[in-house]
Amino acid sequence: MRKFMIGLAVAAALAGAVRAQDALTPNPQIQGIIQGQIDAFQSDDFVTAFDFASPGIKGTFRTPENFGAMVRQGYPMVWRPQDLRFGPLREIDGALWQQVLIEDAAGKRYVVEYRMEQVDGAWRISGVQVVPASGLSA
Repeated sequence: MRKFMIGLAVAAALAGAVRAQDALTPNPQIQGIIQGQIDAFQSDDFVTAFDFASPGIKGTFRTPENFGAMVRQGYPMVWRPQDLRFGPLREIDGALWQQVLIEDAAGKRYVVEYRMEQVDGAWRISGVQVVPASGLSA
């Protein structure tokens, strides 16, 4: 009986994960915000890059300089991508996540997911996570 209950719980979790993974229609505004921030990083314009961040991110890092240092150290593939392509936009637990496939200067590939938030009618980046990208091409 215990195995059955565990199996049922796993099946329910997987069914929910599949629903959460359904791709939405691409959103050019969201893609433009992400591209704008990456373009600003390419120019070391951390003031502009910081403008694309949500109020929560701004509150955490307080200054464009702190934000820029975090990106350079923690997300070098975002700071200096060699190539990038937009993957699917998905809704997960009520939040929109835009997937971006990035290749760094060394040819290493990453899947970077951007959590998007609307602030006063404009899209802002409220979080970023890097997920394993084995076998993917950017």
